[in-house]
Amino acid sequence: MKGITRREFINKSSVVGGAGYATLFALGLIKAGPAKGLNVENSPKAKGKKVIILGAGLAGMTAAYELGKLGYDCTILEARDRVGGRVWTLREGSRETEVDGQEQICKFTNGNYLNAGAARIPHHHEISLKYCKELGIKLEIFNNVNDAAYFYSKGRGPLNNKSIRMREIKSDFRGYTCELLAKAIDQKSLDLPMSPKDVEKLLAYLRAEGDLSPDMFYKGSERRGYPLAKGATGKPIYADPYLLREILYSGFTHPAFHNVGEYTYHQQPTLLQVVGGTDTLPKAFASRLEDIIQLNAVVQAIRKTEKGVNIEYLDAQGKAKKLKADFCICTIPLPVLKDIPNDFSEPVKAAISEIEYMKTGKIGIQFKRRFWEEDDKIFGGITKTNMDITQIFYPSSDFLAKTGVLKGYYNFNRLAEKVGDLSLKEREKLALDQGGKIHPQYQAEFDNAFSLAWHKIPYSLGGWANYSEESRNNHFQTLLKPDGNFYFAGEHTTYLTAWMAGAFESAQRVVENIQDRVVKG
Repeated sequence: MKGITRREFINKSSVVGGAGYATLFALGLIKAGPAKGLNVENSPKAKGKKVIILGAGLAGMTAAYELGKLGYDCTILEARDRVGGRVWTLREGSRETEVDGQEQICKFTNGNYLNAGAARIPHHHEISLKYCKELGIKLEIFNNVNDAAYFYSKGRGPLNNKSIRMREIKSDFRGYTCELLAKAIDQKSLDLPMSPKDVEKLLAYLRAEGDLSPDMFYKGSERRGYPLAKGATGKPIYADPYLLREILYSGFTHPAFHNVGEYTYHQQPTLLQVVGGTDTLPKAFASRLEDIIQLNAVVQAIRKTEKGVNIEYLDAQGKAKKLKADFCICTIPLPVLKDIPNDFSEPVKAAISEIEYMKTGKIGIQFKRRFWEEDDKIFGGITKTNMDITQIFYPSSDFLAKTGVLKGYYNFNRLAEKVGDLSLKEREKLALDQGGKIHPQYQAEFDNAFSLAWHKIPYSLGGWANYSEESRNNHFQTLLKPDGNFYFAGEHTTYLTAWMAGAFESAQRVVENIQDRVVKG
């Protein structure tokens, strides 16, 4: 009998249990995440070589940190008044003015914070873990998937406009899916080249996976929770499952409710985060590089010279200055870089102009009490909705503290542009109105908020590089090559866009390339 192919098995196991990545990894078809150390040869030729680094984000500071170990003389020019770039944590007193002039001052108190940019670290991003360990950064668990959080589907179906625990919808959907597949297999209506023993084993798996009854029907179970948990004093009562047609007609197949956090390589149920806020990481780099970082240094022109580079910039006092060096590492986000006069080659200019960046927005909302923990028993995780707010993130730290900050929305593309075009007060109102449909406690417990649209944040103008297939094919390789004595680093020069690991990996690549060039003379 013809056996089932790997592709068929992966497709079917992914549908049934979301096991696509695990299956691919087990079969050796996916490599582990980046984790290599620097592959460089120490050389006295590096001593005295000058390198200008544009940008004090993770990529720029990592490059300076590693080049310094090799003997290079580095200078970092950073346009902002802080280090970290898009690794930015909002705390009491944080300030920002968006490009349209809307200014905010963060009023979070009691040590509360919001990671406005990078927040999560997958366990397999070993290069991120390497630098955290090397710099003494403490990590803790980030609860990325919590079935006690909610699904909220706005619409006209029987389950719409209700806060429904994730575990209920997911358990019911999984149960009905397994029931349908079990029935199809039992009726021999699936064209699977499997032996009777194979079918028996698969049916046993489906029965366990979907918690089906002996006659292969899904009738609900303790997995989806109880309407009233009796505990030690009485027998708990199971709730009846929602009907499959109720789930389908209430919009829970919408992409907003997909279980991405369970099934993908980078978005896993359990991730890591930096204790006390992600900005601890760039600050640790800065403490080792403070003598070479110039803040409030705004680049005005990027020029090639016969033997190196020349950077024109305004210093913190607004005075025009020029800085020459043997090499330059440019980590400036491309939407910002394209408006700076430069001598880059035409292919590089085309890449800078045509690679799009993600429009994305967030809002941090401080509440007077952590009602999501006290009332709703939600500790970490993400609520999902098809409303404009898209998601609500619950903090995975300081459990049971007096106050707390929720990420009241985190949206992308068209929705981020729509919400980002609102005034600050309108964004706040939208987040409170829509979030209040899920958590009625919002209005009574609201304290203050801070919102941002990354595509309107100066010196960023976007969340991360958002390659299309065409732009990846046409321009990605261009940014990996030096343009004269200019090198490019940052998450946009990797396949790990939007992740800190991409910034780290890009910095190591450029350091290796420069050192190899210097050593070979």
